[in-house]
Amino acid sequence: MKIAIWHNIMWSRYKAVVFSSIYRQAQAENLPINFYQIAETDANRAGLSPIDQSWHQYPFKLLFKGASSEIPALKLLWRAGLLTWRDPADIVVLAGYERPVVWLQALILSFKRRPFALFCDSTLYDQPQTFWKGIAKRIIFNWADGIFCYGVRAMEYVSYYGVPSNRSFVRCQAAALPKEYSVDKALEQRLEKARPNQPPRYLYVGRLSREKSLDHLLLAFKQVLATAPGAQLILVGKGPSEKELRELAVDLGIEESVSFAGPKFDAELFDEYSKASCFVLPSHSEPWGLVINEALSYGCPTIVSHRCGCVPELVDEGKTGFAFTWGGVDELAEKMKLAPTAFSDVARTARACLARIAPFTPNAAAKSIVDGCRTIMNIRDAAK
Repeated sequence: MKIAIWHNIMWSRYKAVVFSSIYRQAQAENLPINFYQIAETDANRAGLSPIDQSWHQYPFKLLFKGASSEIPALKLLWRAGLLTWRDPADIVVLAGYERPVVWLQALILSFKRRPFALFCDSTLYDQPQTFWKGIAKRIIFNWADGIFCYGVRAMEYVSYYGVPSNRSFVRCQAAALPKEYSVDKALEQRLEKARPNQPPRYLYVGRLSREKSLDHLLLAFKQVLATAPGAQLILVGKGPSEKELRELAVDLGIEESVSFAGPKFDAELFDEYSKASCFVLPSHSEPWGLVINEALSYGCPTIVSHRCGCVPELVDEGKTGFAFTWGGVDELAEKMKLAPTAFSDVARTARACLARIAPFTPNAAAKSIVDGCRTIMNIRDAAK
């Protein structure tokens, strides 16, 4: 069995560690495999963290340097189409489903009678379902021989469009943790830096953009300050909403307690998870939420909007965090007020977080993809 895997951008470290693990497993099983990266980054990600090729411990072909949004459409179609035609893979995993280049690749593979699978991280909460887009999704999803879904909610999403359960495969989401990461070290760091007798320290990490609903977080934090005047809110990241969020903090009179910390990554970022009383992700649209994986990996409990894809798998109510109904600012504020008491036993909470996230590893994600490709090929062979 020869495998080819396509991905949109090299920036994604979490995909880099999963693909590296796939490559190691393929080598161990003597499976030929090719990787294709379409671009280095995209405009929305460029300022969050640098492109670090050291994470990509596998051979790959990069089609275009720079941002994916800067690639001329016809040039992308030609290059990807030609490589898809020439690649000798028995099964191809394509990067998503919504872009014209994927449809072209699907046409080419169907003409050559080669099975293909899709990656899907969307959920029914993610975007409003529309009639014409719904028809297109139903076609591409049921055209594919298999779909790799990032969790329960992604499986529900493709099932909504008619994909039978035997053609959808859960591949867990795995964070790209430092190479020197260890559970014992993470626990030790958490016990050292998370001080339960200190004023609460709430953390957000990600893009400062409208879909993250950070205005709700600021409004809820104002309520928290009424009962915990020494509390702090740390916003790590950058994005198009930063100016209006800073203005809102001033209007609410909470600017002295809110820190716009800018982008952080690697040791500096993971140190923030270790120090935070809890992590808050109030997003309106969040197919998964890998920052929750990162927070739990450092023993930090979380407060997560119910619209985030990771809730069924990662939020163990009252133990690893809380879920709240998106849009309920008062409910979010209550959960934030409750967190310091609910998670005051730092050691117990940290161990619960680390236990919950333990199965979500790059090796587990890689195995599910390789095994899924093998299942797809077996089904195809049996049908001949």
